[in-house]
Amino acid sequence: MLSWLKYIVPRERKFFPLFEKVSGNLVQITKTLVELVNAPSAERRTELGKEVERLEHVGDNTSHEIFNELSTTFITPFDREDIHDLTCALDDVVDYCHGATKRIALYKIIQIHPGMIKLAELLAKGAEELNQAVLQLKDLKNVNRIKETCVRINSIENHADDIFDMSIAQLFEDEKDAIKLIKIKEILSSLETATDKCEDCANVLESIVLKNA
Repeated sequence: MLSWLKYIVPRERKFFPLFEKVSGNLVQITKTLVELVNAPSAERRTELGKEVERLEHVGDNTSHEIFNELSTTFITPFDREDIHDLTCALDDVVDYCHGATKRIALYKIIQIHPGMIKLAELLAKGAEELNQAVLQLKDLKNVNRIKETCVRINSIENHADDIFDMSIAQLFEDEKDAIKLIKIKEILSSLETATDKCEDCANVLESIVLKNA
């Protein structure tokens, strides 16, 4: 019965602007993160850290709005599970970016490790790709573009894995201060996990394309 109703009842399209708000916010967070790890002073990092935190709250609020709409909407534009999973995956990327910035401040990191800069830059690229894919969801006329974007995100994640592995290997080779080593390793891990979450987003997008193309 529900399957038949989907053909005659208009699907609620208010989700698409909310998705775009979440993905656009993620782009802003990753750009701020890149600026933070390249900042010339601790004071500037503190300012940028506060901006990341503000944007993280914006993302949380929009995610809650999506979940509220999901609980009250009868016909959704695609499967409820996919809406839920995409929202959670995007929110996870934001959370790990926020976590990395918090650790940089809490651990009083003075010298930013080169691996952090490279991973932050890859995250910004992944966020841009995700945003472009989300913008294509509203009509699903360009499914090939979404698929191509997902492939690029997977490639970014693989590159991030390589950067992370090389950074950790070099860290254990060069760093003699065990406490400092642990701090840097945790931040690198947060950034690398954020790229993993970008790939999770890509997997959900591929699922949506397969079910609705």
